Amino acid sequence: MSDTLLDELLSKPVGPSIPARQNDPERDYTRQIEVAGDSAEVTVRGPATMDPNSTAATVLRSRDLDPGEWEVKSFRSSEWTMPNGDTGVSTRFSFARKLSLHDEEREDISELVGAVEAYVPRWPVGGPPGGEHTFLIALGDMQFGKLDGDGPAGTLQRTIDCLNRAADLLEVYRERFSIGHVHLAWLGDHIEGFQSQGGANAWRTQLTLTEQIRLTRRVMLHGAMTMAPLAKRVTMAAVPGNHGEAVRFNGRGITRYDDSHDTEALVAVRDALALNPDVYEHVECFVPDTDELTVTVECSGTVVAHAHGHQWRPGKHFEWWRGQAFNKASAMHQADVLLAGHLHHEHVDTDGPRTFIQPPAMESESTWWRHAKGTTGAPGLVVAVTKDGQVPVKEVVR
Repeated sequence: MSDTLLDELLSKPVGPSIPARQNDPERDYTRQIEVAGDSAEVTVRGPATMDPNSTAATVLRSRDLDPGEWEVKSFRSSEWTMPNGDTGVSTRFSFARKLSLHDEEREDISELVGAVEAYVPRWPVGGPPGGEHTFLIALGDMQFGKLDGDGPAGTLQRTIDCLNRAADLLEVYRERFSIGHVHLAWLGDHIEGFQSQGGANAWRTQLTLTEQIRLTRRVMLHGAMTMAPLAKRVTMAAVPGNHGEAVRFNGRGITRYDDSHDTEALVAVRDALALNPDVYEHVECFVPDTDELTVTVECSGTVVAHAHGHQWRPGKHFEWWRGQAFNKASAMHQADVLLAGHLHHEHVDTDGPRTFIQPPAMESESTWWRHAKGTTGAPGLVVAVTKDGQVPVKEVVR
């Protein structure tokens, strides 16, 4: 066999050779940015003549980030020999967002708190009335502190107004039902907090954590003071939401499941009411047991369960409920009604004798959701009347 034939049969389509390119500083640059909440990592590589600081600032601008709103916390730099023999440099900058807000951008917390004092409760002649039914008031997802929609001031005013309208509606429903028990269900995410989304929501949160908690406490206190004169038994229950988690580790791990600002606010209100037993002895407050996320309350023969709603996938509330009820040691085994928040829209569902009620959020919108789906919120709370497991009427209050 000739060498020519052998070479022909062994030949393969090798790609053409590419001549070495000349040194081009613009093409020798590589730039990378990673942003997580209020921290950013920027890595720039290029010739030793490159100015790492100005290049990192250019990278921030390329992602619509203002370099003036970020400060360098640390950096790491190294050198190496590039293929063309020149010295290259690689610098990694760690930035943190400057979180300080100008005074004129902050909400006036004193004006917000003043809205709580606007409603004067009516004390019926002869004391709080009794009756065989319970008037349920379910609300949540205020996320106080969040700037979306009409902001903290709008959410606060709406919450107070809706609670006041619920008190007015109680008298309307008394024309049809004998109501002796009022129950307020606080269904979580009362504050925006700084733990959710790994802290990525911090920049869009106008109020400090203590201010958010203060508004929650005083709104809960307003609810107690408004409803106390209106029934012989008044109860309030609160459950933890994902935004109200007190501590997260590396954005994931938590302490105990009941370690929540959403529930601790109600504990503080309970302590305040206990200082005046002559007026508020008939007002009871309930939160989940240690390391638990749910709480149940008996309301005129109806066992009402409370959860935030982040424990199941959307639309899977009954599947989750069945799983909980399978455990005979769980109070969910006896529940007739499940109240839940989290998903920000009204949803009422039934399965045989059991009823699921999800009130809308109290915040006016999630700007992220509006950008993604186009819809804003339809905020409000839900009132209902119950007795012996039945919920004959339900109404959204806006």
